[in-house]
Amino acid sequence: MRRLRSSKAVRSLVRETRLHTEQLVYPIFVIEGVQIKNPVASMPGIYQYSIDRLKEECERMKESGVRNLLIFGIPAHKDAVGSGAYDENGITQRAIRYLKQEYPELLIIADVCLCEYTSHGHCGLVDGCHILNDETLPLLVKMSVSLAQAGADIIAPSDMMDGRVAAIRAGLDEAGFLDTPIMSYSAKYASAYYAPFRDAAHSAPGFGDRKTYQMDPANGREALREMEADIAEGADILMVKPGLAYLDVLKEASQRFDYPMAAYNVSGEYSLVKAAAANGWVDEKRIVMENMLAMKRAGADIIITYHALDVARWLQEEE
Repeated sequence: MRRLRSSKAVRSLVRETRLHTEQLVYPIFVIEGVQIKNPVASMPGIYQYSIDRLKEECERMKESGVRNLLIFGIPAHKDAVGSGAYDENGITQRAIRYLKQEYPELLIIADVCLCEYTSHGHCGLVDGCHILNDETLPLLVKMSVSLAQAGADIIAPSDMMDGRVAAIRAGLDEAGFLDTPIMSYSAKYASAYYAPFRDAAHSAPGFGDRKTYQMDPANGREALREMEADIAEGADILMVKPGLAYLDVLKEASQRFDYPMAAYNVSGEYSLVKAAAANGWVDEKRIVMENMLAMKRAGADIIITYHALDVARWLQEEE
C-alpha cells in the first residue's frame, strides 16, 4: 500500500477526493445602517456589513475565486410576523439588488426563514409557546418570491416547517420563477453548533428552543424521510446541517438520493477551529482542509463554509 504514498506526486496522482473552489459557498451577513463593519465576537474573521460596505467582502471573494454566497439579512425592525422578511425594500432584498448590479458574476443563494425578522426569534409564527406550521407557510412563500424578484439565483428554506418546499415551489412557479431552484435545508438538526450564528444573525429564540421543528440529533433514519419528502415536494438540492457532526447522515443520503448534496459547515464548527488555532493547539490550515475533505468524501457536492475564502486561497497555493 505504501508504494502509492511514496511522494507528493504519486499521492496526488491517485487521490480519490478533490476539493474545488467552484463547490464552495461563502455565507455573509448584511445589516441595516451605513458604514458598518461589525466583527462577530464569537466568529473571528466574520463581520456584519452594511450594504455600502459589502464591496470589501465581494472584492475578497473575487480575489479568492469563490463565486457563490449565502446571504442573511439583519433588519433594524422586528415584529411578531417577521414582516421585514418579505418587504420588497427589506435589507436582504436591497442587498441582493446591489450585489446583482455591482457583481453580476456572483451566484446568490437566499436563506428563507423568519427567525432574523421576528421579535420572538422563532422560525415561524407563534401562538403562545406553540410554533405554528401551516400558518407560517404563506409568509415563507412571500419571502421566497420577494427574494427571487430581487434577483436571488437559488432559494434556500431553512425554517424546517413541514410542507414548506411544496408551498414555495408553487409560489415561485405562480410568480413566474419556474427556473429558480430550491436548496432545501432538508436535514437540519436542533444543534448546539449554531450558537455563534445566532450571535451573528441576532436570531436567538426569545423563549424555549427549536426542538419541536428542527431534528433530534439522535435520529438518522428520520433525516432520510425528510429528504424523501422534500424531493417529492420539488427540492432541487438537499442539505445536511451541521456538516461535520452528521457525516453519517450525509454519507447515507448521498448514496441513496441521486440529487446534489450540500453540507453546511456551521458557525460552531468554524469557531471551534478558530479558537484552537488561536491558542496554537492545532494547525488551522491542515484541520480546515481535513474537515473539507471529510465532508466531500462523505458525499457533499456543495460545501457552505465560513472558511471558504481561506480554503480557496490554500487551493490556489497548492496548484
